Amino acid sequence: MERFYGAVEREDVIMPLLGAHMSVGGGLHLAFKRLVEAGGESLQIFTRNQRQWKASPISSQEAFLFSRAWEEAGRPPVASHGSYLVNLASPKKELVEKSVAALADELVRCSALRIPYLVIHPGAHVGQGVKKGLARVAVNLDLAMERAGQENRVMVLLETTAGQGTTLGSTFEELAEIISLSRNPERLGVCYDTCHSFVAGYDIGTPESYGQTWETFDRILGLDRVRFFHLNDSLGGLGGRKDRHSHIGAGQIGLAGFSLLMNDPRFAEHPMTLETPKGEDLAEDIENLRVLRSLIGMGGG
Repeated sequence: MERFYGAVEREDVIMPLLGAHMSVGGGLHLAFKRLVEAGGESLQIFTRNQRQWKASPISSQEAFLFSRAWEEAGRPPVASHGSYLVNLASPKKELVEKSVAALADELVRCSALRIPYLVIHPGAHVGQGVKKGLARVAVNLDLAMERAGQENRVMVLLETTAGQGTTLGSTFEELAEIISLSRNPERLGVCYDTCHSFVAGYDIGTPESYGQTWETFDRILGLDRVRFFHLNDSLGGLGGRKDRHSHIGAGQIGLAGFSLLMNDPRFAEHPMTLETPKGEDLAEDIENLRVLRSLIGMGGG
């Protein structure tokens, strides 16, 4: 696809694939139209209403329109974000059964649309303890994959979380534990959310802290696990565990941290999508993408 380099046009400059989470209002395929309007190069969507348990399967017409729009947009990387209702770590049998079924259905929908990545929140142990919670996540992940069918090869990306309450996945060790307990580790990756990880205590704001954070990640998980990024500045402070997204450069991470990420050769051409507040005219997305692209080639040190 055509690259939206903004202020940077040198071919030798590393270019992450920058985009945004887009609405699918009016049809799944219209997300690509919105992405192109914003000048984005990677996309995240909800395939169905993320606040409802019941969801219809993907129709052949939907799949056709989605595929055609994807092709017309230049085949940008795409991920789906799973339902916020799903809690694979819950000790409540009824909730776990609904969560596994919903996740399996989402995997089937992604496969029907040929979306390679499904981003999920690991879940919350709701007072039962981290160890038990992580074990439940791994078991229920495997069960959902099994129910989705052997032919389904969609990769599940565990999103780094803010660590509010009893939510799991705020530490690299917790994500590594889920992967190690799963029977399908080859189908598990990580979506690194800049805001969530920052408020969980992982600083990327200076060259020193940035280097330390990724050295720790590599040691515990391996950099090859990172397949997708959520780019959000943080209204909350480092280690504050408050999940409040802010526009790029308007929060506590600041432009220095995003400059380091934009110029890290290890993440060249990784898909990176905004999840920042916006209106229907996408003006905020357009501005955030402009800011991010202005940092490319600026070094970051």
